[in-house]
Amino acid sequence: MPSYPFVTVDVFTDRRFGGNPLAVFPDAQGLSDADMQSLAAEFNLSETTFVLPPSDAKHSARVRIFNRTAEMPFAGHPMVGTGYALARQGRDRDGVLLFEVPAGVVRVEVARDASGAVTGGVITAPQPLSTGLAFPAETIAACAGLAPGDIRVDAHQPMVASMGNPFVLAEVADAALARALPDVQAFRDAARARPQLGGRLSLHLYVREPGRLRARMFAPLAGTFEDPATGSANTPLAGLLLSLTQEARREFEIVQGVEMGRPSLLRATAYRTPDGIRATIGGSCVPVLSGEATV
Repeated sequence: MPSYPFVTVDVFTDRRFGGNPLAVFPDAQGLSDADMQSLAAEFNLSETTFVLPPSDAKHSARVRIFNRTAEMPFAGHPMVGTGYALARQGRDRDGVLLFEVPAGVVRVEVARDASGAVTGGVITAPQPLSTGLAFPAETIAACAGLAPGDIRVDAHQPMVASMGNPFVLAEVADAALARALPDVQAFRDAARARPQLGGRLSLHLYVREPGRLRARMFAPLAGTFEDPATGSANTPLAGLLLSLTQEARREFEIVQGVEMGRPSLLRATAYRTPDGIRATIGGSCVPVLSGEATV
């Protein structure tokens, strides 16, 4: 039976056992779709990535991203963490990796310290900001186990936003963020009532503070009750907040995962371009485990 090496890294943190853990298979050639999904379910992490040769030689790799139940078009911490893992193997080109994912091409800029050691990376989301379906505050409150008055709507209604992977973004009152507790049945009811969601409903709650944002993300219908750090939710969040201003560019420091005991620090930049609002997100990574899986 063939064996496939893997590594795990903690993403959006500078210390082990913080941030969002990720499993990476640096050479997944020979694994079937079913193998990849089974391995992702076995690791039981928010996501697991599988690296394959690119379809275009100008790119570094094709990367497939699986959560516990399905393949994903794009996800942030898997792109940062996979870039970190491959750069540690010397697979970047002048500090850059280009990953093919179903949502497009993701650029990874590798971060290194003064000695040249790889410390993390910054990714550019593959699509400009798009927004869609709005949600009543009552629906979001039910999903998050909060009162309708905890949902803030003065800046924007809770709404679907995406830069390659859709999330419902909702601002909440400061004290409410720590009290949020997902109600799985409310998630199911909300998704069932909106067939355009395709059965998928991921909720990203945030609070604005001076100089930073605090956030929590819940996706129980995909098997992730809560996520410690969600790059693909925080890029559209940064883009949405920029869209509410007249500014050309904004930078955000985002803290997530605190309530889970896995504090994460993400740095996002949103900026206007001719084709819409784009965003980057980045942070540090640390290695944790390595091994082989026999399939």
